[in-house]
Order: sequence, then structure tokens, then C-alpha cells
Amino acid sequence: MSGAAPDAEAADGTAAQPRRLVVAAAIVDSLDRPTSMLCARRSAPAALAGKWELPGGKVEPEESPVAALHRELAEELGVQVRLGPQVPADDGADWPILDHLRMRVWLAEITDGAAAPLQDHAELRWVGREALEDLDWLEPDRPIVRALRDATA
Repeated sequence: MSGAAPDAEAADGTAAQPRRLVVAAAIVDSLDRPTSMLCARRSAPAALAGKWELPGGKVEPEESPVAALHRELAEELGVQVRLGPQVPADDGADWPILDHLRMRVWLAEITDGAAAPLQDHAELRWVGREALEDLDWLEPDRPIVRALRDATA
């Protein structure tokens, strides 16, 4: 699957931006019995610095979503993971995060490496399920975090 799928035209009749897929992992302490999740605080870009997010990134053209997620987690955190189930939006699809971006989220568990903020993050923190919504999340991640809290209960 390619990371971009062109839309025919925007609502105003102009050419629409290609839709890009973003992939992210809700890294939990255990896929079998999750009690906490690894949260990442952004350091860049400046407009997002200080906000919390799920680690991941954009799928490149000709890259599968799963391959992109493994690449992004290795680059950003220095870890390898085992993927669990996807966490779909209420409609069963990917999460809308901006007009031209959608996000696919998986539960994941670290299998190799010690998570460190290597790229675009200032801090990593293991947070218990009950405290997830206490962090200052990026706005598009808020409904995803609520769904993750409920999915891991």
C-alpha cells in the first residue's frame, strides 16, 4: 500500500492534497495485560513542542504501513516491537488527524532495545492507563488516547 492516495478535488473545486497515512504505536508494558503506555513529548517542530503524542510517522511511497511503523520506532526510539491489534476509529477506519492525514494505530510491546528520545522527542514517560488523559496531548491524538484507555481496560 502506498502512503499517498490522491483525492480528486477539494470541496472548493481546487486540486486536493494527496491523503497521507501516518502510523503510530501505543507501546504498552504488556500486550497480554497492559497497565501502562509509553508516551512521547515532542521537541520539534516548534508549533508542537511540549505536546504529547504516540510515536510513529508518515508512511513513505511504496512502503507498507507496518514497515513504516517499525522504521519510525527504530529511528525515533531505538526499539523493535511486536505488534498487537490495531485500534480503529469508531467507524472502523483510520483516525482522521488533519484534512489530508489519517492515522493507523497499533498496540505494541517492546521486544528489543531500551526506549530513548532519539528524534523529535524531549521526553518519554510510562503512564498508567488511568492517568493518560492528564497529559497535554496533541489535539488529534486525544480521541485516540481515550479509545486506547478503554481498549486496554
